[in-house]
Amino acid sequence: MQKRQRLFRFTFLLILVALVLSLIINIFLFSQAKSYYLQLNKTNLDPFGLQTFNNDSLPDSSLTTSPVTVVFFGDSRAAMWVSPPKLNGFSFINRGIGNQTSTQVLGRFEQHILPLNTDIIVVQVGINDLKAIPLFPHKKATIISNCKANIQQIVARSLNLDATVILTTIFPIGPVPLIRKPFWSPDVAQAVKEVNAYLYSLKAKNVLILDAYSLLGENQQVQSKYVYDTLHINRRGYKALNQELTKMLSTWLIDNSINNS
Repeated sequence: MQKRQRLFRFTFLLILVALVLSLIINIFLFSQAKSYYLQLNKTNLDPFGLQTFNNDSLPDSSLTTSPVTVVFFGDSRAAMWVSPPKLNGFSFINRGIGNQTSTQVLGRFEQHILPLNTDIIVVQVGINDLKAIPLFPHKKATIISNCKANIQQIVARSLNLDATVILTTIFPIGPVPLIRKPFWSPDVAQAVKEVNAYLYSLKAKNVLILDAYSLLGENQQVQSKYVYDTLHINRRGYKALNQELTKMLSTWLIDNSINNS
């Protein structure tokens, strides 16, 4: 009798644990699905994110004495660049929006860049295009080609404003968690390398390359000290980028001072 009772209690405990785990998993999956659903519908309402920034978010020219305006432009990796270099003579504005593809970033160029009268545009974009390759493997070549073309257009439109472009190579990938592995493949990392190689073909007098991939990466992945998650870097990573950006901006300022003297 006691043996049966123990077996019953053990079985009941196993069922209870299974129910609790099932409940936790379902709550997690529901929250993920809800987050995705909200993001999807928000994108449908405002495909390019044009409402993200408005006239109230424009810098007050009366409050800045910095003659050079630098804008961070792109996806969440640009949006997270919230602590720019502390450099005299420069003011910094952020116009990054999370989850955006290169098509979306290009589509809001006029709305978000033109009003700023910017001198330098720091561009970080592309990973949200390339991370879709495992979902649409038959469109791999098209995805990569469109990403290159959109970045080229962002550069061209920036140059039409007489702005200098600092193209940051697409950051390397961080560790891929188990929950993401079914929707991932090595093709993403290979596509990042291909697009980054293309960026160098755009290098010109007013198109500079900040090689974030080499600076942050090691063996085709983000160095562990810079990892925030699969697609993003931490503050330490942005600090490393700022050190390189500071050198580039200082050189730019000297060169332009000479040219204008």
